Amino acid sequence: MNFVKELEWRGLLKDIMPGTEDELDTGSTTGYIGFDPTASSLTVGNLVTVMLLVHFQRAGHKPIALVGGATGMIGDPSGKDKERQLLDEDTLNENVRSIKVQLEKFLDFKSGDNKAVMINNYDFYKGMDIFEFFRDIGKHLTVSYMISKDSVKNRLEGGMSFTEFSYQLFQGYDFLWLFKNKNCLLQMGGSDQWGNITSGTELIRRKEEGKAYALTCPLLTKSDGTKFGKSDEGNIWLDPKRTSPYKFYQFWLNASDEDASKYIRIFSTKTKEEIERVEQEQAEAPHLRVLQRTLAEEITIRVHSEKDLKTAITASEILFGKGTAEALKELTEESLLDIFEGVPQSNIAKSDIEIGVGIVEFLTDKTEVLASKSEARRSISGGGISVNKTKIESEDYKVDSKDLLSNKYILIQKGKKNYHLVTVS
Repeated sequence: MNFVKELEWRGLLKDIMPGTEDELDTGSTTGYIGFDPTASSLTVGNLVTVMLLVHFQRAGHKPIALVGGATGMIGDPSGKDKERQLLDEDTLNENVRSIKVQLEKFLDFKSGDNKAVMINNYDFYKGMDIFEFFRDIGKHLTVSYMISKDSVKNRLEGGMSFTEFSYQLFQGYDFLWLFKNKNCLLQMGGSDQWGNITSGTELIRRKEEGKAYALTCPLLTKSDGTKFGKSDEGNIWLDPKRTSPYKFYQFWLNASDEDASKYIRIFSTKTKEEIERVEQEQAEAPHLRVLQRTLAEEITIRVHSEKDLKTAITASEILFGKGTAEALKELTEESLLDIFEGVPQSNIAKSDIEIGVGIVEFLTDKTEVLASKSEARRSISGGGISVNKTKIESEDYKVDSKDLLSNKYILIQKGKKNYHLVTVS
């Protein structure tokens, strides 16, 4: 597989240094991407560059994931309008450990001549003397050269600290260290990193008289021009504690047709022919959303698991009216709350249902799901009320402890799409 050609058809190539493709054609090349451990989890936004490494390894090359345990204490100013909050060493180390676990779901760190390697730049900075660094490294990049970079120019008017200004020097040294110690000839990243990346190739040229290479991928945006990787609630994380598998699955499922066609090329490992077949199916029956489902299923399994995918699909079916009472009962409390987050809710005491309460009284006096008893009776007689996905046939029905989900919740459904979640405590 030709790595550069693969990136081109997938829409993953933005900038490339002359000679890079020729170097990659000579055999297995070692290349790296840096990850800033400023959070305990990667986001779907990080997945764009992770997929660069995935395709790089699939093409037979050797990927290095460099985590900035040291430079993360500074923070990259690229694309930022203000200085980042600085993190302490313990927090950064915990973030590094978490990121390694997530990367292992995408890259092979265990087998083959081109197995992936993860390196923490703290390991080669921790013993370095500051005077040694500025004497041996700092003198090779001029201030005028560093100021010319967009990541600096865009911040000069509003002000930036020397700490941030020095970031590109440290990132350049990262590349130099990997060049000298790991025979790493290529650095990759998002297009906003081009200035920092080329600082590294320039440092290698000036200090070692060596030749290094660079390429970047485009910054991904949605078809409406907004930033990729966020929902109304904020970032979409890879950590299930921060974004549940259900919400993760829904993020991809809710992509527009235009975005889904772009995303599947970037985030799937399917071949061009396989993707084009899925796109053809989508064109023939767009209402089935086969493109979104194919993408959502593949990436949810990769980031979470096949079991989590099945739970997410079941949860989706329940929300949109296809789920069964049995499927609802099998949901975990976390999944139940995820699905019905944002629907109207009531809280009642467990004593209110211990001896059983009539469904009409439950819907009106206990929870105020409906405004009046007459409305409740009409809805029941018309088959419009369900308790935990089971249609109520008679107003004689009594709600009691048998109706509790996760020993705590009761789900009321009015019609097809109107839900009300009752918490019993």
